[in-house]
Formats: sequence, structure tokens, C-alpha cells
Amino acid sequence: MKELHIISFNYPYPPSYGGIIDVYYKIRALSALGIKIHLHCFIDQIPDKIDPEIEEITENVFFYKKKKNPLLYFSGTPFAAVIRDSEALIKNLEKIKAPILFEGLQTAYIIRFLRDNDHKLYLRYHNNETEYYKGLSFSEKNIFKKIIYKIESLKYTGYQKKLLKKFETVFCLSEKEYNEVETYSENAQLIHIFHGNGLVKQLDKKGNYFLFHGDLTTADNKRALNETIDLFKTLPQYQLVVASDRASEDIKRKISEVQNISLTPIRTTEKLHHLLENAHGNILISYQNSGTKVKLFNTLYNSRFVIINGNITDDPVLTDLCLYGSDMSEIRQHIITSAEKDYEDTENRKNILDYIHSDKAKAEEIVKIIFKN
Repeated sequence: MKELHIISFNYPYPPSYGGIIDVYYKIRALSALGIKIHLHCFIDQIPDKIDPEIEEITENVFFYKKKKNPLLYFSGTPFAAVIRDSEALIKNLEKIKAPILFEGLQTAYIIRFLRDNDHKLYLRYHNNETEYYKGLSFSEKNIFKKIIYKIESLKYTGYQKKLLKKFETVFCLSEKEYNEVETYSENAQLIHIFHGNGLVKQLDKKGNYFLFHGDLTTADNKRALNETIDLFKTLPQYQLVVASDRASEDIKRKISEVQNISLTPIRTTEKLHHLLENAHGNILISYQNSGTKVKLFNTLYNSRFVIINGNITDDPVLTDLCLYGSDMSEIRQHIITSAEKDYEDTENRKNILDYIHSDKAKAEEIVKIIFKN
């Protein structure tokens, strides 16, 4: 039986945000192909039990606590990487000789301590971390956090260049990152996001509101929401539902002051799908150019109109399935236009998404590359 170590930057359940969604559904798709998964997770607190959804798709699950020492901010290595260091992880890897898939560069700190030739090493390149932290710094209002993110961005510049050539293959999420890695280390492979959606939903032609959903603790999402709130203040005839489990008191207050905007928690995947299925249009905005956002797939499979700006995806096939606005005035016009339209694009989406973006096809490609011998 084929075996694979996967080192995750967090425990991948529930799959409730971008990177973890990719990790969870990748494990599920690989397991369905018969791959025996040894899962290693860096976490803040070790859970009392392993969720049955994880148990059924893994052979073993190991937990390692992230280091809490604030002095590690002064390390020359990015903070997100240096806190994910564990002797126990190295020992567990040595017990089972199998390829290792690192989920994100932040999990790859231990590479320097691995014995040569014990394992083939692979990387899931979730972000160009230099650009990611630069974007966070740009969007962040808090001056202390702004400086921290800027320093982390600079650290990752050297860290990425040093590590990328050490992997047999770097599995990239987007065309942009594929081109960057291929130019530098010539070991890139484009494997789009694992998203867990099976079939495009068949929905009625009209929904009830516009939807904005996301993690409202991130600077990028907070900025995008503020822009969207300002937009809907000028469109009192349309309802906006903001869905998030992580909204600050400041955001709650701002939403409560606008009559046509409401806030609702998500809590479960079922609740998110219910919100998507009843939305007439979805507002997806980002100010970080980091490939295709996983929430785009959730909206394309489970909802109607999807209105995006240029940073939601760099895949022209996916862009063509959406209403694209280069600025907020164009996005505003798409809201007005789509509100009056019937949604009739289900069959077109089915034909494109089933052919190009199924999780099973992506898992088969990874297996072919890692287990080519």
C-alpha cells in the first residue's frame, strides 16, 4: 500500500477557511484513492479527541504544539515557520519511511534536521508568503501589526529561495505562483485548490439577497467588507447578508447602523451552503493577489451570480464564470444589473467545473507524481 506523510500547519477540521479547506479535501481525495495518510498537525492546544471525519481518512494523526515564545519574532527565520519546530515530529517521520508532503512553507522548518535520502520531499505551495505578508501589511490599520507583517514578508524572501529547490515537486495553487516557482527552481506543478464540492447545485432563477462571507479577523477581509458596506449604503433597495463567525464588536456596530445589511454566523458547512443557495448574488473582493480564493469554488458550485474583483482568481476560465469589476463602481453596476436578472448559468458551470476542477482528478495527478516509481 502507498503511504504518505502530510504535515499540516493546523488541524484540518472543520474545513472552515481557505488553506485548511484545501488540506482537508486533499486528504479525503487521496484517501479515497487508497493512499495511507500519516497526518501531522501543528496546533495551539491538543484536542481531547480526533474527529471521526479525520479518523476515517487517516492511518495515524499526530499533534505538536506550536511554540509560544515571543522572542522567536527576533529569529532570522519567519515567525510562522520557527514556531513549528518539533523533535517529536522528526522521530515520528523516521519511524515510517514514506514521502512527505509539507502543507505550506511554514511547516518546512524541520527539513534541515531530516536525514538525507530517508524521504522524498514535496511542498503544497499555499501562498507566495512574501507577497501574502506584504499584502497583510498594506491592509492592516494597526501600526504594530503592520510592522510585524512587513518584517515577516522580508524574512520570507530569503527563506523561500533557500527552501524551494529542496523539494522534488512544488504543487502550486495558481498560474501566477506556478510561473514564479518554475522560473526559480524548475520543480513546479500546477494543482488547483481542493474544495470538496461534487456537483453544481441546480437552483431557482432568483435568490433573496446578496451575500458577503469570510473570516473577519483578517485585514484583507475587513478591508473588503468595509468597502462593501459603503457600497450597499448607496443601494438601500438591496439586502446584504454578511456571514462570519469572527466579527469584532466594531464590525457588528457598523453593520447594525445600516438598515439593509445584517450579520449572521456560519458555524457549520450546512449553514454556509444554505446561505449560498438562497443568495441571488455573492460579493467576493480581495486586495491580495495570491491566486484563486477557495471561497470562489463554494460560491460557483452552490450559489447564483458571483461578482468579483481582480484578486479573487487569476484563472481566466473561472473569471469567465463570474461578473468581473475592475473597481467598486463596476462592482456596484454588476449588483444593480444582476438583481434584475434571472440566473441561468447552471449547465455552463457544470460542464466547465466538472471537467477541470474535480478533486478526484487533482488527487490522481498528485499520486501519479509522488508515486511515479
